Amino acid sequence: MKKIILATNNQHKINEIKRIFKLYQFLTLKDIGFNEEIVEDGLTIEENAIIKAKTVYNYSKNKLKLDCAVLADDSGLCVKAINYEPGVYSARYSGQGDEANRQKVLQKLLTIQDRTAYMQCFAVLIMPDGEMRVEEGKVYGLITKSKIGDESFGYDCIFWVDRLQKTFGQATPEEKDSVSHRAIAMKKLKDYLDSINYRGTDDSEF
Repeated sequence: MKKIILATNNQHKINEIKRIFKLYQFLTLKDIGFNEEIVEDGLTIEENAIIKAKTVYNYSKNKLKLDCAVLADDSGLCVKAINYEPGVYSARYSGQGDEANRQKVLQKLLTIQDRTAYMQCFAVLIMPDGEMRVEEGKVYGLITKSKIGDESFGYDCIFWVDRLQKTFGQATPEEKDSVSHRAIAMKKLKDYLDSINYRGTDDSEF
């Protein structure tokens, strides 16, 4: 079976992607011995997703001589009332981790009535021959006034999802996968891989 290298060390993302790409086999960055820092200096979420994918693809192709596809993504929370911040800076908005990031958003909205927001994801797939495909996913909702649900992943516990009528922090994995920005983008790439029957024999040493 051909394998896909996931260009992330985030276990939450890995779990989400594996739930979507059932029957596919993956290699993690740890599996391929990649421990370099990826400098995400793009000006947009899409640019950062492409940077991740290209960096890992070049490492696997040029250094390891692997003939694998690479899958990467970048995502962000965009809040209308604060000029669509944190956007591309979502992961490092406060510089002090997820909890501080959430508190910074909540503080900025403390006296604001309009709490509309969306989460956006760009997923990037680079095929073994270098062909690159980029897909976008977006889900709309509101920023809550306090944390609700599981606080372990990003902004999930302060993002109320219109289609679910609950926060991502309250949603089951199945509920989240049915509407999330990441799932929307990733399912488009999965449909492509399904269409070319990417699941086949793989003779790589991994």
